[in-house]
Amino acid sequence: MSGTNNSSSNTSQMAVPQAKEAMNRFKQEVASEIGVPLKEGYNGDLTSAQAGSIGGEMVKKMIMKQEEQMSGK
Repeated sequence: MSGTNNSSSNTSQMAVPQAKEAMNRFKQEVASEIGVPLKEGYNGDLTSAQAGSIGGEMVKKMIMKQEEQMSGK
């Protein structure tokens, strides 16, 4: 497939590796806000719904932030 990383199929690779720590803090913050018990390291005990709710809320917040920036707020 074109546009894929041939060296790895790891979906957790960051487009901007320097942002990794900030994204981890953001993920922890969102999990805390929505009551999902996310911890450092292994989180295989989370349900798919819990894990998905973290990602979904992160995307929602990122879209809201971008909309604010685009509207000049």
